[in-house]
Amino acid sequence: MKKLIPIVAVSVLSAALAGPLYADDVKDKQKDLHEKQEELGKKQEEVKEKQAELNQANQEVAVERAQEANKSMQQVSRASKITGAKVKNTTGDGLGDIKDLVIDPATGQVVYAVVSFGGVMGMGDKLFAIPWRALHWTSPKDYYVLDLDKDTLKKAPGFDKKHWPANSEKWEEQRQALGQFYRVTP
Repeated sequence: MKKLIPIVAVSVLSAALAGPLYADDVKDKQKDLHEKQEELGKKQEEVKEKQAELNQANQEVAVERAQEANKSMQQVSRASKITGAKVKNTTGDGLGDIKDLVIDPATGQVVYAVVSFGGVMGMGDKLFAIPWRALHWTSPKDYYVLDLDKDTLKKAPGFDKKHWPANSEKWEEQRQALGQFYRVTP
């Protein structure tokens, strides 16, 4: 037992002296751990902010792509959807409807929309070759807009149903005059 007492005493003294040192070491490690957790939390917030920015940018790109696709679809249309479409001026007054399209065979481009105006029930209508560039589509309202009032349109160069320009030379003669009248380049 005499041999046991010194061993127990040394053990108790070691624990008494080492305990506070061990406790300080544990406190330091806990403090380091806490600091690292705070840094990790800040980095996680930064990652969330970057993700939000990327999501916003992706959403903007998606909207731009959708708008471009929509614009592309508005630039292409079937002739059967165009003929019969209403034409109005900028104030919403009806100017007539598109009866036909004139296409340049060399380029395949629509050059004129033939708009019928005036008359009653199709009788006495006057036809106008309106340069395609002078018409603007209004997609939510489904009609074309021509920036002219009714009185000016009545004075525009036109023709009747039985006297269309006979050939491309006649159309070409009208091209310059129509471009000036409707204020578009032919």
